[in-house]
Amino acid sequence: MKVIVDGFGGDNAPIAVLKGCELAVREYGVTVLLTGDTEKLTACAQENGVSLAGFEFANATQVISMEDEPTDVIKAKSDCSMAVGLKLLKEGKGDAFVSAGSTGALVVGSSTLVGRIKGIKRAALAPMLPTSKGMYMLMDSGANLDCRPEMLVQFGIMGSVYMGKIAGISNPRVGVVNVGTEETKGTELELEANELFKLAPVNCIGNVEARELPLGGCEVAVTDGFTGNVILKLTEGLAKGFSANIKKMLLKNAGTKLAALLLKSGLQEFKKSMDYTEYGGAPLMGINKPVIKAHGSSDAKAFKNAIRQAKAFHEQNVIGEIEAGLKTLSSKMAERESAQVGAAE
Repeated sequence: MKVIVDGFGGDNAPIAVLKGCELAVREYGVTVLLTGDTEKLTACAQENGVSLAGFEFANATQVISMEDEPTDVIKAKSDCSMAVGLKLLKEGKGDAFVSAGSTGALVVGSSTLVGRIKGIKRAALAPMLPTSKGMYMLMDSGANLDCRPEMLVQFGIMGSVYMGKIAGISNPRVGVVNVGTEETKGTELELEANELFKLAPVNCIGNVEARELPLGGCEVAVTDGFTGNVILKLTEGLAKGFSANIKKMLLKNAGTKLAALLLKSGLQEFKKSMDYTEYGGAPLMGINKPVIKAHGSSDAKAFKNAIRQAKAFHEQNVIGEIEAGLKTLSSKMAERESAQVGAAE
């Protein structure tokens, strides 16, 4: 299998990208097609003792930064490392794509250069977040600030397939993020989405409150990108604040330091569960080829795990299963519409 990787995406590129790719080639047996200035990439690898066995290169003369407009990926910087990688993915020169570059540019580039799955209204960023019982997928986390009800249902179908295939969760629960669990709660968006979910081939449990998400209230949480991004940023901040307070408490005196030693293994396990590098990245769901958005500050470990995630995304035929789910939803919606027309006559 061949994974295309943006060689100049992220804060720690290209060295972290190179080291992460080296680990992935060795541990997962993949071939990596690295995009970017080939001369700079090979020189960096040589200077840092990175083996290029299992690597291929595709030259790109530009780099898109976080300050650039997202649309520059298809306009002013169409020869950037991200755009070149996405074009190669579209052409079938690789099986999946990984980038830690600009989120906006990746959404625009993937949707335009690679294309969405037939019938999907919008692509959605879907990070994995920890819970007291494991993890859940948050859709959307910022790609679409405004959403329509049918978009939330499509998010639910995509998330359900992903969590079933990649996370190995049987019949994952899909919840609509809302201010209450009652069916009458929420805006028109949530009310209509819940009605449509009754036709979708997923295990929708209805509304779920935000406070239930970190407690394992569902495995897939669907919402508009504005609300999702607020949840994501708040979760990140709470995790950092909680960890800082625990550290401060355990280093307070000799007694607490002794307790810290006794709790060391448990604390390490907790820290690991909160570490984004363990998950690799957030899949960009809805694109007709596997695309993984790695965290902007990804290190070698995070890139390695993002490639592992991309590999599983491709091998488990997630996109094919999503297409099947969309067909089922479309068929049931057509049946409902036909029945409504017949009743009106």
